[in-house]
Parts: sequence; structure tokens; C-alpha cells
Amino acid sequence: MRDIVVLIFLSGCIIAALKQPWWGVLSLAVFSYLNPHAYAWGFVRSLPVYYVLFLIVAFRTFVAKDKQPLPKDWRITVFILLWLYFGITTTQAYMQDEAWRKYLEVTKIYVPFYFTLVLINTRDKLYYLIVTIAASIGILGVKGGLFAILKGFSARVYGPPSTQFEENNAFAIAVLIIIPLILIWQKEELRPWLKKGLLFAVPLIYACSLCSWSRGALLTMTTLTGMLIWQSKRKYLGIPLVFAGAFFVKDYLPQEWFGRMETLETYNQDESAMGRIEAWTDGWNHTLEHPFIGSGFEGWQRVTMRDWHSSYVEMFSEHGFIAFGLWLSLILGTLISLTKLPKQTRGIEGMEWVGHYCFMLRASLICYMVGTAFLGLSYWDLLYHLIFIAVLLKKFALEELAEKRSASSLIRPSITTSRSKINSQGVLQLQSKKSPS
Repeated sequence: MRDIVVLIFLSGCIIAALKQPWWGVLSLAVFSYLNPHAYAWGFVRSLPVYYVLFLIVAFRTFVAKDKQPLPKDWRITVFILLWLYFGITTTQAYMQDEAWRKYLEVTKIYVPFYFTLVLINTRDKLYYLIVTIAASIGILGVKGGLFAILKGFSARVYGPPSTQFEENNAFAIAVLIIIPLILIWQKEELRPWLKKGLLFAVPLIYACSLCSWSRGALLTMTTLTGMLIWQSKRKYLGIPLVFAGAFFVKDYLPQEWFGRMETLETYNQDESAMGRIEAWTDGWNHTLEHPFIGSGFEGWQRVTMRDWHSSYVEMFSEHGFIAFGLWLSLILGTLISLTKLPKQTRGIEGMEWVGHYCFMLRASLICYMVGTAFLGLSYWDLLYHLIFIAVLLKKFALEELAEKRSASSLIRPSITTSRSKINSQGVLQLQSKKSPS
């Protein structure tokens, strides 16, 4: 039965992509994050459903007439250079078979972003893309939160099977990253029942993340909560709610959970934490010896025999410092852009949305930076979705700003002209009245 439902859903997505190619971009996001086919039990699990949809979207993009040129943004150039550099380091990788397999996997993640950049050509379409990503992961987060509450926080929550965030730590970071996206959706939503439902989803996602038993998620959650409270106009309400929630949950969390979180302070006594530090040290020392090419994809198998457990270490250890600089510049440059853009639109009537979008996207990106400091997720498609959403946001915001300034400049001369006519008429009338005398 599940297989039939997934096939019907896939058929609907294919029809939608054929009708409107940008709907195909949304469909790819659903199958990338919600992974409906992963919940099937039969033959659908082995079908390449994502690649079938990918080929349909690629064809429709090729023949589409309403696509836009690639935005003129330096991040797109850096992104392409980074992918090309991966190809260079792969030729020198220690684990050739594994490295080329990983390179193809990363390429399959990167290529669909072209569709995003050329088909998402309006602010409304960008909003629907954000909603799609938020809903796809948010549904899983709400489901995990309900599971956590029903189990009394005693069982761990995991992500969808055979996905990038199947592992409990990665899943916890993913659901926290999309909370700001849900808040973008909630602010724009007009239906009262859905608006309230989206707010109700946030504490459930918090519960889901807590029940992952992830220490990195706890740090990320703390960071996110601080940012949201700082931005909130109702701090007097947000702070008590946070303390009330923490007070309520602490009585239900098992002692083993607290024991695991306490290792954040006593990391030098924790075998797992020390193993990660040793892997990071091995990766750093190896990169100092091979600063330009690193060890290649999956190089940890030769360098340290442990997974990198950090996106930062993963990037410079596998591809060297040049690739690391390119990758880090994408993240930091996007943070800077999201900080500067609201200043350009501040005080412009009708552009308040820009500041809200920028802050929430920045919060999601910071969540990624904190959470993946302890997880090797540097090739995660969610990261690049955030970056390219920020690219499109800047494009649409600056275009709207230019339109408003242009309209304003057209209005001002007409006002000045009408005023001058009034003045000249007033002068003429005054002169005509004085002339008989």
C-alpha cells in the first residue's frame, strides 16, 4: 500500500514538473529531504525515483522559456570552482574507488542547484521553496517530537533511513536548522489555523532534537534559542517560556541523557570525544604535509581510521586549504551578505520582509556552523540550499529596491512640476490684481 501511495505521489510530482518546471524544483526538494520513498516497504525503495524526477526537471529546464540567467553573484563562481577543485583532489585521492564514487555523489547533489538558480525567478517562488524545505523536514521533526513525548524522552529519535540525515546527530541538526525557515513561513502565512499550527510545531521540533541525545544538537539548540530571543519583539514572553519548557522537560529526561550531556564539560574523560580530537589532530597534521590536495574523499580511512566528525576538518583534510578557503568563504560571505542587505532596505516601505528573511536565514546558517563542527556534513545539500536561497534573496531584494527608487524618482519631478505651476499661477494672479492700481 505504501509503495502505491509513493508511486501516486511521484506521478503527481512528474506531472507538476512537466506543467511548471519550477514545481519540479520543489518536488526535488521534497524527495531530497522528506524522502517519501524511504518509508515504502516494497519495490519502490529500490527504484531510482529521485533520478527519474531529476531527468524530468532537467528536460523541462532545458526547454523552459521563463527561466532567468544565472544571477551575477560571486558565490556561484566560487561554488563552481569548489566543485572543479574536488575533481582535482579526487585524481590524487588515497582511496580511488571510494573517492570517485563520492565525487559522483556530490556532483548529483550539486547539479540540481542550477535548476534552483534559473527557475526560482520571483520572490513568490522563493517563498514556496522555503516553505517546501521547511515542511519536508518539519513534518519529520514534528513526528519525531510526538514520538519523543509519547516515549517519555527515553528513546532516541532517528532520521529517515538511507538519507543524509538518517543518523540521530545529523537529524537533530537538520530539524533545528529549519526552525527559522518555519518562522518565515509562519510570518507570511495568512490562514490563522495554519499560522498557529506552525508555532505549535516549534516546541515539538525542540523535543525531537532533545531526544536525539546529541551533544552537538544541544549546543546548536542553545545558540538558536538565544538568537530567536534576541530578535524577538516579545522578549519578556520568550524568556519565561524557555525556562518553563526546560523546567518541564528536565523531569522526564532519563539520567543517561544528563550523563551524556555532562561529557561536554568532562570531554577529556570521554572516549568518544577524545577519539574525535585525535582524528582532528591527525587530519590537521596530514593537511600541513599536503596543503593543496589533502587526502581526497573518504581519506580518513588512510589518515586516521576514524570518521572526521567535523565539517571543517573534513573539508581541509580531504581537499586541502584552498578548497577549505573556497568553502568557508561561501558560508562567511553569505553571513555578511545577510547582515548587510537589511541595512540597504531599512526604512523602505513594503520591504520589511527582507530583514526578517535575512535574520532567519542567517540563524539557520549559524545553526549549521555550530552543529556540524562535530559532524562531517560539509557536502550536505541543505547547506547549499541556504546559500543559494540567500543569493536569490539578494537578487530579488535589490531588484525590488531599484524599482521602488525608480518609481520614487518619477513621482518627485511630477510633484515639483505641479508645485511650480501653482506658484507661477499664483504669481500671475497676484500681478493681475495689482496692475489696475
